[in-house]
Amino acid sequence: MTSIMSLHQEASSTQQDNNFTTGQSWGALRKAWKGYRIAKVQADNAKMTEYASKIRKIQQELGISVASFPHLGIS
Repeated sequence: MTSIMSLHQEASSTQQDNNFTTGQSWGALRKAWKGYRIAKVQADNAKMTEYASKIRKIQQELGISVASFPHLGIS
């Protein structure tokens, strides 16, 4: 029982400054990549730029390597 409680406390203490948990941030990142891929298939540069910015922001918040999008001028 204590191990479950400690896992819960650890999960709640890993929140970002924006009040999202790490898991929520990873979910948002996954959805942003999906949106980016859909916009790319539709050749919608405005949406691709929007999603690329979101992807980079979330990646920075998670402390992982940040993607570059040279075809959009975002690096």
